[in-house]
Amino acid sequence: MHRITVIGGGLAGLTAAVAAAEAGAKVTVHEAHHTLGGRARTAEGPYRTNEGPHALYSGGPHWAWLKRRGLLGPIAPVPPRAAARLRLRHRGVLRRTPPFAMLKLLRPGAPKAPVDRDFLGWATAVAGEEGALAAAHYCAVALFHHDPGALSAAFVQERLRRATRLPPEAHYPRGGWASVIDRMAARAWNLGVRMETLSRVGTVPTDTPVIVATSLDAARGLLGDDSLAWPSGCAVLVDMAVRTRRGDAFAVSDLDAPGWLERFTAADPSLAPAGEQLIQGQIPIEPGGSRADGVARAEQLLDLGFAGWRERVTWRREAVARGRTGAVDLPGTSWRDRPAIDRGDGVYLAGDQVAAPGVLSEVSFNSALTAVSLALGRRALDLRHA
Repeated sequence: MHRITVIGGGLAGLTAAVAAAEAGAKVTVHEAHHTLGGRARTAEGPYRTNEGPHALYSGGPHWAWLKRRGLLGPIAPVPPRAAARLRLRHRGVLRRTPPFAMLKLLRPGAPKAPVDRDFLGWATAVAGEEGALAAAHYCAVALFHHDPGALSAAFVQERLRRATRLPPEAHYPRGGWASVIDRMAARAWNLGVRMETLSRVGTVPTDTPVIVATSLDAARGLLGDDSLAWPSGCAVLVDMAVRTRRGDAFAVSDLDAPGWLERFTAADPSLAPAGEQLIQGQIPIEPGGSRADGVARAEQLLDLGFAGWRERVTWRREAVARGRTGAVDLPGTSWRDRPAIDRGDGVYLAGDQVAAPGVLSEVSFNSALTAVSLALGRRALDLRHA
């Protein structure tokens, strides 16, 4: 029987553990935290916040994989009435529709963006500067990056299309992402996976294949490999509960600068006590930028989309996510150029910043399945459709 060690009990680690155990391997998971989940944890208590805005895209590969195993659970789509209350800040005012020039980039016949050009330059040639800037800033919802226009045109275009698809791909696990993690952990347990929490690994085991499913920073330190680096975003995260009032926006997207606020209780009222609404937002900031600047920009969007919010606040917290929001690809690079999954000597990487395709958490999922297939010497396709 194959034996596999998984370091990290987040989405990537649990995906790897379930896939490996289903293939007949004996698996041990080591998680340094006292609970599983990684960045997919959901806070306990009356306000069920995730670590930043989280959504599960129904067009992604892990949707079908989770559903086939009964791990998806109750899912809340974007309600049509809520979707109608998406608001866009453009030229300082709130609008219901994007500028016409931006729509040129969304039409079915729009040209395919190249990898080796920046998005802003390419999109300006297609739709003009106004449309290009608006599209780039809208992509903040899936990038957490302060300057989406400077990234690879192909990279940004994929996220723009996924984030604007109708009907919306975004869905929300009821009760927060922890509900999915709990079901994945139960599945792993029933398959015989040994899960050790509060188990920080300082040295990589050499007696089994090892899948390192941690952040890239943690993997770099654990493996002593300085090449394990890739650019990511930096964003101020704002979580807030307010007393319910008619007329609040569902989400506010900033087309003047990257930024996004979303009322998560519009899709899942269980995330906050009755009579309250849970708002989560992310405002990308430049490297070295201050939390205060990000908070100030978030409050500008709140003023536009949530009238009288200051008098209605019942709970609030803020944080800065640095290098913890997934990979971003610069012009001339794609996911294939990120740190390779196979590190040699029976060590494999999984996570959202490694060489695997997908949007946001899909990268963690795809890299985990690839790592398992390599560790077991099997074709990835066998595991994807198991």
